[in-house]
Amino acid sequence: MSTVVAFHAHPDDEVLWTGGTLARAAAQGHRVVVVVATDVMGLVPEGGSVRMRELRASAELLGVHRVEHLGYAGSGHGPVLPPDPPGRQRFVRADVGEAGERLAAILREEGADVLLSYDANGGYGHRDHVKVHEVGARAAELSGVGSVLEATMPREVVARLVRWVRLLRIPFHYDTEELLRLFSARADITHQIDVRPFARQKQAAMAAHRSQLGGGRLAPVMRALVGMPSWAFARFVGREWFIDQARTPAGGVLGDIVD
Repeated sequence: MSTVVAFHAHPDDEVLWTGGTLARAAAQGHRVVVVVATDVMGLVPEGGSVRMRELRASAELLGVHRVEHLGYAGSGHGPVLPPDPPGRQRFVRADVGEAGERLAAILREEGADVLLSYDANGGYGHRDHVKVHEVGARAAELSGVGSVLEATMPREVVARLVRWVRLLRIPFHYDTEELLRLFSARADITHQIDVRPFARQKQAAMAAHRSQLGGGRLAPVMRALVGMPSWAFARFVGREWFIDQARTPAGGVLGDIVD
């Protein structure tokens, strides 16, 4: 059996980007660890403690064995970067080497075989997500982890999901053209994971992030997904995608993250 460490920017990213993959790996008997860079402390009152409780609830539903936090505060989004909260540093300001060593220490302790991170654009471009890519890459170098898979989505899938959101008249606060530019080309995808058998777990884990259902840019979409019948949820978010920069897609798209 293998050990899979999923590195994410914020609580709720673990389920949005990799929830089905983590549930699948756990069901196969692999050890699954989730590490978040931030707890969003300093962005909303009591945000850190609430978000971490939600993360642990989500992780339990997905079958995750361990949850860790690197100790940084969330950086927010928008043109102005907030000042650091007392005694904490916003993740985007972190030294890549220092943050990478914090993650590498966990990878070495766990004897990690697979590290899940983000692509170079951080998916949709959030500054904390871009930092996850940078720190994850550095931690992989420091620890010598065997495989690094970068979570992403094909642009065609993003376009289809946006059309669905607009058809249902769900408020959507993202620039569609920018999303299609930032996400990955289908030809770059090396792993497409069928997570439809784990849709109920993924949906329940998403619902565990209650604070995110009530507010935030993605809240209307999350509420719609959580409220769907499970068969519809599986249809819309029943696959997850990764890029292995060390492997050429010409070898065929793989259906599992662990060989």
